[in-house]
Amino acid sequence: MCRSIKRLREGATTAPQVEIEAAALQYVRKISGFAKPASHNEGVFEIAVTEIAAASQRLLEGLEVRGTINR
Repeated sequence: MCRSIKRLREGATTAPQVEIEAAALQYVRKISGFAKPASHNEGVFEIAVTEIAAASQRLLEGLEVRGTINR
Protein backbone atom coordinates (compact mmCIF):
# COMPACT_ATOMS: atom_id res chain seq x y z
CA MET A 1 0.00 0.00 0.00
CA CYS A 2 2.68 2.54 0.98
CA ARG A 3 5.55 1.17 -1.05
CA SER A 4 7.28 4.53 -1.19
CA ILE A 5 7.69 4.81 2.59
CA LYS A 6 11.34 4.14 3.29
CA ARG A 7 12.50 1.44 5.70
CA LEU A 8 13.04 3.01 9.12
CA ARG A 9 15.27 0.38 10.65
CA GLU A 10 18.50 -1.07 9.36
CA GLY A 11 19.86 -3.70 11.76
CA ALA A 12 20.11 -2.14 15.19
CA THR A 13 20.08 1.42 13.83
CA THR A 14 16.80 3.32 14.03
CA ALA A 15 15.94 6.22 11.75
CA PRO A 16 16.04 9.78 13.06
CA GLN A 17 12.78 11.22 14.40
CA VAL A 18 12.40 13.47 11.36
CA GLU A 19 12.29 10.40 9.08
CA ILE A 20 9.77 8.66 11.34
CA GLU A 21 7.53 11.74 11.22
CA ALA A 22 7.88 11.96 7.43
CA ALA A 23 6.81 8.32 7.08
CA ALA A 24 3.85 8.93 9.41
CA LEU A 25 2.79 11.94 7.31
CA GLN A 26 3.07 9.91 4.13
CA TYR A 27 0.98 7.12 5.67
CA VAL A 28 -1.76 9.52 6.82
CA ARG A 29 -1.84 11.13 3.38
CA LYS A 30 -2.27 7.73 1.77
CA ILE A 31 -4.97 6.56 4.19
CA SER A 32 -6.95 9.83 4.14
CA GLY A 33 -6.65 10.41 0.41
CA PHE A 34 -5.54 14.01 1.00
CA ALA A 35 -2.07 15.32 0.26
CA LYS A 36 -3.00 18.43 2.23
CA PRO A 37 -6.14 18.49 4.36
CA ALA A 38 -8.70 21.27 4.22
CA SER A 39 -8.46 23.74 7.09
CA HIS A 40 -11.39 22.10 8.92
CA ASN A 41 -9.50 18.75 8.86
CA GLU A 42 -6.01 19.98 9.77
CA GLY A 43 -6.38 19.22 13.48
CA VAL A 44 -7.40 15.60 13.10
CA PHE A 45 -4.82 15.12 10.35
CA GLU A 46 -1.99 16.40 12.57
CA ILE A 47 -3.18 14.31 15.53
CA ALA A 48 -3.08 11.20 13.35
CA VAL A 49 0.45 12.00 12.15
CA THR A 50 1.64 12.56 15.74
CA GLU A 51 0.04 9.35 17.03
CA ILE A 52 1.37 7.22 14.19
CA ALA A 53 4.87 8.68 14.58
CA ALA A 54 4.76 7.95 18.33
CA ALA A 55 3.54 4.37 17.77
CA SER A 56 6.26 3.86 15.16
CA GLN A 57 8.92 5.16 17.54
CA ARG A 58 7.72 2.80 20.30
CA LEU A 59 7.77 -0.11 17.87
CA LEU A 60 11.29 0.65 16.66
CA GLU A 61 12.59 1.14 20.20
CA GLY A 62 10.98 -2.08 21.40
CA LEU A 63 12.22 -4.38 18.65
CA GLU A 64 14.73 -6.98 19.71
CA VAL A 65 17.46 -7.28 17.12
CA ARG A 66 19.75 -10.33 17.06
CA GLY A 67 19.29 -11.18 20.70
CA THR A 68 19.65 -7.66 22.06
CA ILE A 69 17.02 -5.11 22.96
CA ASN A 70 17.28 -2.01 20.78
CA ARG A 71 16.88 0.97 23.14
